[in-house]
Order: sequence, then C-alpha cells, then structure tokens
Amino acid sequence: MRIKRRRRTGLTVSEWREKWSGAAVTVVGLGVSNLPLIDFLLAEGFSVTARDKKTRDAFDEKSAETLARFERSGVRLILGEGYLDGIDGDLIFRSPGMRPDLPAFAEATARGATLSCEIELALSLTPATVIGITGSDGKTTTTTLTGKMLEVACARRGRGRVFVGGNIGDPLIGRVGEMTPDDFAVVELSSFQLQPMQHSAHRAALTNVSENHLDWHTGMEEYIAAKTNLFRHEENQLLVTNAENAVTRRVGGDCRSAVVWFSSRRSSREAFAPLLRAGDRAIGLSDGWITRFDADGEHPILRADEILLPGVHNLENYMTAIALTEGLAEPEDIRAVATSFRGVEHRLELIRTVGGVRYYNSSIDSSPARTAAALSALSERPIVICGGYDKKLSFAPLAEALCEHASAVVLTGATAGRIREALDEYMQSWQGELPIYSEPDFEGAVRRARAIAREGDTVLLSPACASFDAFPNFMVRGNTFRRIVESFEER
Repeated sequence: MRIKRRRRTGLTVSEWREKWSGAAVTVVGLGVSNLPLIDFLLAEGFSVTARDKKTRDAFDEKSAETLARFERSGVRLILGEGYLDGIDGDLIFRSPGMRPDLPAFAEATARGATLSCEIELALSLTPATVIGITGSDGKTTTTTLTGKMLEVACARRGRGRVFVGGNIGDPLIGRVGEMTPDDFAVVELSSFQLQPMQHSAHRAALTNVSENHLDWHTGMEEYIAAKTNLFRHEENQLLVTNAENAVTRRVGGDCRSAVVWFSSRRSSREAFAPLLRAGDRAIGLSDGWITRFDADGEHPILRADEILLPGVHNLENYMTAIALTEGLAEPEDIRAVATSFRGVEHRLELIRTVGGVRYYNSSIDSSPARTAAALSALSERPIVICGGYDKKLSFAPLAEALCEHASAVVLTGATAGRIREALDEYMQSWQGELPIYSEPDFEGAVRRARAIAREGDTVLLSPACASFDAFPNFMVRGNTFRRIVESFEER
C-alpha cells in the first residue's frame, strides 16, 4: 500500500509561527510532555505563561532547575492551588491528563482561545508519515515493533529516519523541525491525548478496547470515541484493528478508510470474509506463518516460531506491526526484528533468577486485561503481585485469570481490598485453591512473594492497576521492583 503524501495542516513550523505571531501562549501542567513544549515555544519566539498545581518546593531538583531556566528566559510561572484561576492567552496547551472540558478551559475557549496539547501540535506540524497506535492493551509493544521494523527498512534503503514518541519515549515536539517527508513518526497515543484531537494518523492501529480509565472518562462511549479520533479525520488512509474484539469490529466496520483485520484465531481469507469490505485485507495465522490475505491470495510473511516474545498477545502485536508497515518494510526487515527483539522494559521483563526463582517485571500491566495476557504468556503458574491505583474497573475478569493461571497472589496498594472481594466472589463457585496474601507496603509485597516462593517458582509483578497510589508512573514502580529483587541474596 502506498501512502499519499499530504501535509497535515498546510503549515510548516515557520508558517505556524507566523500565523500565531504575537499570540500569548499558556501551558498548563509542567509534566513530561509540556517541558519540551515550552522550550519549543521559546525557541519560536513566543511569550509563555506556565501553570501547575504544584508549589515551587514540590518539584524535584532537576525540575526546579528547569523552572529557574524558564524564568530566566521570561516565562511567567503561576504555581499552587489557584493555578487555573483566570487562564488567559490566545493559545492554551493542556497536559494530557487534564480533561479538556474543565470549566477554566471552557471559559477560555468561550473567550476565543484555542485549546490544544503537545502531541496534537507535533502531529499537525510534522511533514513525516504518521503511524499511530492506540488501544486498551498492546500499544507499547506494537509501537516499539513498528518503529524497529521501519528502522531496519530505512537503514536497508539508506533513506529516512524513524521518530518514536507520544505516550512513550521523548515528546516529539522538540524533533519536529528535523523531520522530512522521508521520515516516519511512530506514535503511541492514549485516550487522554486523543480525546480532543483534530488530526489523525496516516496509518492507525486500534489494538483492542476493554474497560480502562473509567476514573477519568465519563463512561465507555466517551473512551471509545476518544480512541477513534486516531482514524476519524481526513488524513487517515488505513486502519489496522482486531477481528475478535466486539468494539473494534463495530468501529472498524464504520471506518471510511481501508481496514486490515488481524486475528490469531483465523487462518484463511474465508474466515475473515464476514468483516471484509471492498479493499479491506486481513492478517492471520496459517500453517504456523503470519500470513496476509487479500484479493490476490495468501502471502506468508513470518514464521511464528521465529518470534522471541512469548504469548498469543505478542503474536497479534506482530500482526499489527506487520500490517502497519505493509509496503514499507520487507519480510527480511520484519524477520530481523523478530529474531532479535526480546521485549520492552517493564513488559514481562525477566529481572533475574535468584535461589532458583525467576522474577518478572510487568509493571506496565495497568489493567485486568493486561495481567490476563501476561499470565497466558507464561507456561508456569506464577506467584502474582497485584494492586495499585483504582481506575474504577471491574476486577471480575482479573479474579478469573488469577484463579486459572496463578499459584498464589500477593495483594497490595489501594485496590487490594477490591481485588480480594472479586477473588472471594469468584472462588465461591470455583473448585480450586489459591493462596492469597495482603501486604499494604509495596516492598513488603515483593518480599512476601519471595518468602513463599520455592526453587523452580516464578514471581510476576503484574499489578492490573495504574501506579498513582504509590508511584508517579509504572516505570518507577517497575524500577523499584527491580531494585528490591536485585538486592536479594542467594539463600
């Protein structure tokens, strides 16, 4: 499939600067994506006001140094509880975690201000081909695989570069000025980033949709609508999505662009036929090969047993990345990645084996569905450490997955009680036994898992919850787990 080259807004960086020349710009939220945004705005000559709920002394040393540098560059800082009072400016950039319909934003836009965010600006300005990935699960691995396949392909051709960002890696706004039409921006996008988005990716993937972030969204329909912004707007030319998920079947069937349906359960074009419209294609598993099915027949691409990552979910992550890179990466590029890539950090990451016990870090598993996928990828029944921040999701699916696949569970964090209730309810009609332990403190939970593990066992950190009850993000949680495990001595 060839990509028709289209500039996303008709504006280069210099044209955008000229359009907004003299505008007062406000940046709300001094987090990971907005700090480089402020640098970008300063470099383009804008007057910037930056607002954050934290007081000055609540920032860590590195962030405090950055704020001091901003102030020396003329940035006006408004910090503390009243940071949203009287928001003004012509152009307002919100942190992705802030709802776009907050009263302060609504009042500002009613006065004529434009509301945006870092990633929307980056995608509107880049001349690169944008490949976007979203979904409830599998985003990070699929984004990483897609980027690696394109990196190998670009190196082979000697042309083009790959920029991976969005919800992972470094914010892209600082790199937009380097990008050319030969390049690729491979972007993982969350529902928070997508909800007000007015631009879509040239090629998009919606891996799956299940309950997630219902503490932030008003309900599932809003969550689903946010996800579809990735392919709803005119730039989109291709959607890759899941043939086995009820939500993706519905939104994929309504998509105006061509669709590639993926499934590890279907092995022929005929099996996908009920979903296929004119121009649609499919990718499945046939005779042990990941195979593309189209009007011209079957096209084997990669042997499944060459993939180093375990689990059916990773097989489908490869299918998604292969479909996204169709016509851009050759089978030899794909195979080079499959035979060398051992996984992203914090996703079923083997930390070490000590005392005959294997310790896996899957801190990125922030929903019950992710933990279920991690459990299904392991051949053994692990001791699972679960619990964290409460996103108001149902833990009934998690209880079933734990009972069917875990040897013991150690509960911790804010959701420990809710998970225990779900387990107790499921176990009323379940015939098996599952030892359950509770440790309020995270380190105590890791050490309790070690205490009950015996030689040959596996301990898996797969929280099924976000980290915000105890950690700023899942990376810090995973690195804390790593530090604790690396401190263990042989017994």
